[in-house]
Amino acid sequence: MNFDTIYDMFFGVNITWYACLVRIICSFLSGAILGIERKMRQQTVGIRTLVLICVSSCLLMILSVFVSTNLAPEGKGDPARIAAQVVSGIGFLGGGTILRQGLNVKGLTSSAIIWVSAALGLAIGAGMVLPAMMTLFICVVALVYIEKLEDKYFPAELTKKLYLVFDNNKVSFEDLSKIITSFGLYIINTDVTRLMGQKHLSITFSVKAPPTVDVVELVNQIKQIGRLEEFRLTD
Repeated sequence: MNFDTIYDMFFGVNITWYACLVRIICSFLSGAILGIERKMRQQTVGIRTLVLICVSSCLLMILSVFVSTNLAPEGKGDPARIAAQVVSGIGFLGGGTILRQGLNVKGLTSSAIIWVSAALGLAIGAGMVLPAMMTLFICVVALVYIEKLEDKYFPAELTKKLYLVFDNNKVSFEDLSKIITSFGLYIINTDVTRLMGQKHLSITFSVKAPPTVDVVELVNQIKQIGRLEEFRLTD
């Protein structure tokens, strides 16, 4: 096997059977790597989904290149025609992974990974294996390490409702806010309700919260500034 044959497998426009085999295998591995990353995070989009997207996109790109170079009249083939339909159509599949759960939106990253998987398949099918592998490497690094940076410097991501009911109205909002923020919660909005015929004071905070909050200690701290009757932290 000479250098030209190896080159055609990965980068050439001559669609031979071994070039198809190598590119489909590369697209399979690319989709599997992205799928494993999603499954490790317990996401809905998994290995099979991304493998199917990546391999099918690769096949469509191979078909597009083959038709334009072998079947279309010389100089009139458009290798981007089928690829353009894949790019526009993949958005419907990606949109299906975006869900609203309570006050939060889930699935944006999975939707983006579906887009990446299709792009990798198209690039590999067109013979741009090296740029595709570079893109795959960068995407995996971003998924693994940028999340760690986000967790370290921007831990409060989940939007929640903090509902408190006190048996008295002599509550220091300044002290209460300090206690809440000391547990990593970022206050977005505050709503206060007081029934005139009673002494109950209801306070609802819209907060950005980290994934884990020491709720028991938070309750104990809040009890020190007022007679707390009810505590709820919900999505």
